[in-house]
Parts: sequence; C-alpha cells; structure tokens
Amino acid sequence: MAALKISVVVPVLNEEREIGDCIRAVRALPGDFEIIVADGGSSDATLAEARAAGADHIVQSPRGRGTQIRKGSDVTIGEALLFLHADARLPQDAARHVAETLADPRWSAGAFRVRHRRDGLTGPARWLIGIADLRSRCARIPYGDQAVFTLRRIYERIGGMPDQPLMEDIEFARRLLRLGPIRRVPVVVQVSGRRFQSRPLRSFLSWNTFPTLYRIGVSPERLARWYGASAGLSDTKS
Repeated sequence: MAALKISVVVPVLNEEREIGDCIRAVRALPGDFEIIVADGGSSDATLAEARAAGADHIVQSPRGRGTQIRKGSDVTIGEALLFLHADARLPQDAARHVAETLADPRWSAGAFRVRHRRDGLTGPARWLIGIADLRSRCARIPYGDQAVFTLRRIYERIGGMPDQPLMEDIEFARRLLRLGPIRRVPVVVQVSGRRFQSRPLRSFLSWNTFPTLYRIGVSPERLARWYGASAGLSDTKS
C-alpha cells in the first residue's frame, strides 16, 4: 500500500525565527510530505528562510490565516491536507496517525493535542498555558494550533477553508462536524508559548472569549477589528 501523501500548509506572517525550523522538522519525519508556505505579506526574512529550508511551494496571499490557508491549499497535490502553525512541531509518528485516522470512515478529520513549550515562562503564564493544553484534550471543536487534518475530498466537499479574517478554524471545524466527528489523536503537537510571554492574561481571555462571541453570532470581521486594534492579527489563536 502506497504511503498517504500529506500536504502541509503553513500560513506565515513575519516568521523568520520559526519557519526554517518548522520546515526542517517536517522533513525529518517519516512519511510523504509536501510543504506549502502561504505568506501574508511578511516584511522580514521569512520567505528567504522558507526557501532555504526547502519549502515545495511559497504562495503569496492577502493577510489572514483563513485566506492564506485557502490560497496555499489551492496548489497542493496530496490526498490529505494538514494545517500547521509555524511555531508548532508535529510528533514523530504524525504521518501514521494521519493515515490511520483518515482511513477510518467514522472520522471527518483529526487533530492533535497541544502541549505548549514553557521555556522562559514565569508567573501566571505557566498555569494559564496549562489550561489551554487541557482544552485540546477534551474540546469537541479543535483550534488551529492543533494541526487539523482531513482528506482532500472532504476539504473540497465542505467548501475549503473559510475565507474570513478570524475564527476560520472554528468555522472549518463546524463544517467538518456536519460530516462526522473529529478525532482527537492521543499524541501532542509541541507549540511555542510565546503568545503568553508578554500579556498572558489578555491572551488567555482572548482565546476563550472570542470563540464564544463568534458562536453566539458576532461576525468575524467585527472580532478582527476588536482584536486587531489591541494586538495585531498575527497573535490570534485562530
């Protein structure tokens, strides 16, 4: 049986410190991976780092994770799509878990658990980040940093990644759930704790409040304005 080809789409914005290591980490894994970097207008050395690390394709896109992922997905050739943040590192046996999950017709998709790296974190940030990790183990709807993956035919059936400025991961999961449950794979993606370093309480409240506001009907455009005014969209959870 041929290995499942997995297209990894990485949305980036000024990720020169992370993107090279991200690509090299995927390349080091067993499995058949294609890596697409979808750039939202970086002004640093992100693109040069991505090229040097061996990205298969680099796609230019308007800023916004949903839009970037959608643009990146358009050029993929794999049977499966996996959406990865630049500061996230997949587990060693990621390809096996993806293949096993997507071979089971019970699941519409899968997502990994999250474990934030705590290096350099002190005070409230250390226990707030633990709550974020716990959520990834039990929540029905995964966040974008959980490396959500699905088959191409399912991705296309639900209309692809929503082209919206915020909460694209929540909306994408909602659409997947109409076709079947999303499997929580019992291994972790290692994610940087950098978003907690400067303003841990604001980050924690935003990650938990904004999805709730979205679920009760606040538009993603309004949420993007609120969040962007205080933090910049590159710091959002989605």
